[in-house]
Amino acid sequence: MVIDVAPLWDFSKPEVSEQRFRDALATAQGDDVLVLQTQIARTYGIRKDFVRAREVLRVIEPAIARSGPEAQARYWLELGRTWSSATHPKESQTPEAVATARAAFQKSLDIARAGALDALAIDAIHMFAFLDTAPADQLKWGREALAVVLASQQPAAQRWQASVRNNIGYALHQLGRYDEALAEFRQALALREQSGNARSIRVARWMVAWTLRALKRDDEALAMQLALERENAAAGEPDEYVFEELAHLYRAKGDEARAAYYSGLHKARAKQ
Repeated sequence: MVIDVAPLWDFSKPEVSEQRFRDALATAQGDDVLVLQTQIARTYGIRKDFVRAREVLRVIEPAIARSGPEAQARYWLELGRTWSSATHPKESQTPEAVATARAAFQKSLDIARAGALDALAIDAIHMFAFLDTAPADQLKWGREALAVVLASQQPAAQRWQASVRNNIGYALHQLGRYDEALAEFRQALALREQSGNARSIRVARWMVAWTLRALKRDDEALAMQLALERENAAAGEPDEYVFEELAHLYRAKGDEARAAYYSGLHKARAKQ
């Protein structure tokens, strides 16, 4: 069994995660060493230090060919992410960078599928949506990932369902298919509520409320966004996107004073 890196991750604090991975390296052996190094590389990618991330991966490259499928799949997945990911600026996505990332993600996907590593296969599939950014393509990749989730008996793969349904919902929303988007977002919310992560639950509720506004169900959307405003304030985590939605909703109701108030909060928070 290869080390489970999930408990070591705090994606909001990549520097903390890096230290955890380095601490784990002190007693790691075999493929665990390689897996931990791929995650250290990922922490640099999240911090947009893609050169440093590739340097970490370059060091372990000679050993990867002799490693097991999980280390190999993670290596190619993280190498691809150094060329294309959510943290890359748009101008960096040249045809060459996209082609390099696509080849790496495909290699990771092939290895993960051959090794029955469903969670890594899903991870690789969902990365193609960063390359193929048209909503129809993103919907296609989301549904392909969901098929793997629903067919898998592996807990790590099943934990992807909320994220994948969120991605599908977003693509449907972009396509103007709001009723279908709402259904996906509601399923994602139910899954997030089972997980018990308060921040993830609030994000999932925001997606539902956002789509209700698109469906002109403004009263329902307003009630949800006001509740989110209160919960975010109680958690000490005011959200600029909640303020932005409240500005839209009050403007739609003709309440320009409230709309201006929340627009100001949104702009102030966005500058921080």
